[in-house]
Amino acid sequence: MRTTILLFAVAVFMLATIVLAQGPGSYAVVKTAKVGGVGGWDYVNADPDARRLYIARTAPGNMRVTVYNLDTLESAGQIPIMANGVHGVAIDPKSGHGIASSKPITMFDRKTMAVIKTIDVMGNPDGLMFDPYNGHFHVLSHQMPFDTVINAADGAVVGTIDLGGVPEEAVSDGNGKFYVDLQDKSAIAVVDAKTMMVTGKYDITGSGGSCNGLELDNKNHILFATCRNPQNMVILNAKDGKIITTIPIGPGADGAGFNPKTMEAFSPNGGDGTVTVVKENSPTSFVLEQTLQTKAGARTMAMDPKSGQLYLVTAEFGPPPPAPTEAEKGRGARGGRGAQVPESFTILLVGKK
Repeated sequence: MRTTILLFAVAVFMLATIVLAQGPGSYAVVKTAKVGGVGGWDYVNADPDARRLYIARTAPGNMRVTVYNLDTLESAGQIPIMANGVHGVAIDPKSGHGIASSKPITMFDRKTMAVIKTIDVMGNPDGLMFDPYNGHFHVLSHQMPFDTVINAADGAVVGTIDLGGVPEEAVSDGNGKFYVDLQDKSAIAVVDAKTMMVTGKYDITGSGGSCNGLELDNKNHILFATCRNPQNMVILNAKDGKIITTIPIGPGADGAGFNPKTMEAFSPNGGDGTVTVVKENSPTSFVLEQTLQTKAGARTMAMDPKSGQLYLVTAEFGPPPPAPTEAEKGRGARGGRGAQVPESFTILLVGKK
């Protein structure tokens, strides 16, 4: 009987611990701003020093980067993109230059938002990263060359890097090393920023695949990869690639964030309109802290390191079209979503309650 009571007490304690770890948490959608505008979107990027939020908007004949005040969410202008597409923005605070991942690449003045020049590149520019270690922009492409390196000071193409797979997001440690999640390889490439060579590859097969987000706890050398198949946040040691743990996330993750002040990692999940919040208690202990309901489609995210607030974007869509017939499926047809409701594009601001 005493053993039974003890086991029951242990079970209750463990259940309480799990409930506490997965409880409601302290984050909430504290503000929404329906900013409208035509077209789809991709990455959301924040410039915390200039207090600006950049959102790549795509519409035929109207490609642009819309810019908002990071504090008020009021419009601060836009950057016209003379290309067939645009995906995101990266900023170099030192040179005052920014680039947008269009083809050709659009370089602009951070202060005035005026276009400085366009830069011819190969491949299909998608994700971007600025590396403060050497003042280089990295333009990630889903086609060869996978990484085109650009000098932020003058826009010169320094070279290219064969990452050995299709890249999605990259993160730098600021000390000469950066990491790239390879969407088609279930792996994370380790790159020497000075030599522009891949020096290692961390295999996460079985723990996470089709990873679209990557973040770094630089102090403790921890990587957070947000993956779609399986739907996990894979947490691994950045020094040797050993997987520490995996934590389930929602479907459709397309980004990641980490706040070193609160030691929390974030995964925006557009498939079910949630943000997964993971708490790092120590370099070897991680728990699911909160699953915050946001809005369906909010799959990309930016974080303001000064305030700790998160910025997500989405829109409303009409009823989906009829599902394809078996014959249509045989010809490669797939089901789709409904048309975007005009002027429904919205910025969601997530912060502490």
